[in-house]
Amino acid sequence: MKIGELQAVTVTGVAVAPTAAAATPVRPTTPLVARDRIATAALRAPDGAAAVVRFQADFHARLAAWLAFWSANSPRAWSAPVQVIGRVAPAGDALTLHAIRYRRDDDLRAGFAAGRRDASHAATLASLHHHFPSVRVLPDGTVRVGDGPAGFTGAPGQVAFAVAACRELWGDGDATAARWAEHAGRALARAGQSADAASHAGWAAFTRISLRRGLGTESYE
Repeated sequence: MKIGELQAVTVTGVAVAPTAAAATPVRPTTPLVARDRIATAALRAPDGAAAVVRFQADFHARLAAWLAFWSANSPRAWSAPVQVIGRVAPAGDALTLHAIRYRRDDDLRAGFAAGRRDASHAATLASLHHHFPSVRVLPDGTVRVGDGPAGFTGAPGQVAFAVAACRELWGDGDATAARWAEHAGRALARAGQSADAASHAGWAAFTRISLRRGLGTESYE
């Protein structure tokens, strides 16, 4: 019998339907890990309090890789991020991001702030789409990120981001959801890259160059 199929089980000649407990596979639970940092950045709650948060281990590792990527593509004058402000879901598999702070000239500054809808906001969205399949902007500008492997899936949120990035970061006011890949392809061509933006490699390239353009480390002019 294949796993997941419901079949009758015969006991002393009497057909008995399987119980719900027998029919439903039991998934092993993964212990959450307690962390007070993402990479080198201290975690802070939205009220500024230091936070020790419980994460799914894989999600925390992806967040660390994402923050290192964001930092590596930020201006050289910025320090590595020193604070990440946000909230983590009770299941440890989603983050609502409020801000990323770095130091410059001994001052603490925001490289991303939820309430500031500027190029750095769009750039940070690009960095998150580079690393996660589920990225959603909430009405207050905070960004909810869900765990999972990176890559283009065609989800409405990814398409909406691509259209907005083409318009806001690349100055392509004619970008549409129906032809977003064509518009994103123009941005890739400006960066000297030839790829289908809807492919795995093309999506990674488009989100990377959009991050760099939004943070001002590359203009691609």
